[in-house]
Amino acid sequence: MKVLLDTCVWGGVKDDLESIGYNVIWSGDWEKDPGDIEILAYAYKEKRILVTLDKDFGELAVLHSYPHCGILRLVDISAKQQAIYCQKILERYEKDLLDGAIITADNKKIRIRLNS
Repeated sequence: MKVLLDTCVWGGVKDDLESIGYNVIWSGDWEKDPGDIEILAYAYKEKRILVTLDKDFGELAVLHSYPHCGILRLVDISAKQQAIYCQKILERYEKDLLDGAIITADNKKIRIRLNS
C-alpha cells in the first residue's frame, strides 16, 4: 500500500511503516511545503493514502470536492503511538480508504466517512 505522510505526522512513522512493507513518502523530507492543496493533489496523482493530523484535508475533500485516494486523520495521538495507529487502521480499513474514505481516529473512537 502506498502512503503519503503529511509533515505534521512524526517522521519516525515512515521508518516504522516501511519496515512492515508499506511504500511511504513523508512530505517533511521535501525541500519546502507546497501547501495542503498540492499535497492532496500529489497523494491523489500517486494513488497514496494521505495520513495527517490536519483537519483541512478533509475540508478540501468534502467541502471543495478535491479528489483523493483516502485520508486518515489522527487526532491527539502521541508521536510514539502514531505508527501503531496507522498500521492498525491501514490494515483494517484498507479497502475503505482506497475507495476514498476519510477516517478520523483518536484514542477513543474511529469515525469513517465513506466515499459516496
